[in-house]
Amino acid sequence: MSVDKETVAKISKLARIKMTDEELERMAPELNNILEWVEQLGEVDVTGIEPMSAVIPNTLRLRADEVDADPKTGGGRRDDVLANAPAAEHGFFGVPKVIE
Repeated sequence: MSVDKETVAKISKLARIKMTDEELERMAPELNNILEWVEQLGEVDVTGIEPMSAVIPNTLRLRADEVDADPKTGGGRRDDVLANAPAAEHGFFGVPKVIE
């Protein structure tokens, strides 16, 4: 794939970036170099290699998700908490719909 001045102008318009003719001329070869590099990455044999989200293994340290049933420390008081809610639905706070 080759990028010319008109393509760069269209991309800059879509991105709402104002560019002069000189900047458009200078950007076309740079984008072509980037696309060539991406094509080189496509030639690498990656069969048998699992996709990674990071270069080092990360694991989240999780705690047990347990409800404290002692009313003195705040647990087991769902009805008392929901009594203050403007709208309660199915044991949870009811909130107005934001997305239509």
